[in-house]
Amino acid sequence: MLPNIKSAEKRVVISETRRLRNRSQRSKLRTLVKNTQQAMETDLEKAQNLLTLAIKELDQAASKGLIHKNAAARKKSRLMRRFNQRTTAINA
Repeated sequence: MLPNIKSAEKRVVISETRRLRNRSQRSKLRTLVKNTQQAMETDLEKAQNLLTLAIKELDQAASKGLIHKNAAARKKSRLMRRFNQRTTAINA
């Protein structure tokens, strides 16, 4: 069903534009988190840099409403816990 009112047509266009933008940003965020996890397996120096970037991006995504703030906190917590386990395993 297509809208008959001009403002409703505009809302459809804007909604689609935002949906696509959110989708690409969410995908970019997921890729960053995945790359961070993979780097923890091999290179901890690279993982540390990616971790700080991932935390920053997660915070920004939560503040913009791209993901829920608790979801961002959960992802950050899991990344940090995993990173700390890797560093203590190597240092011990």
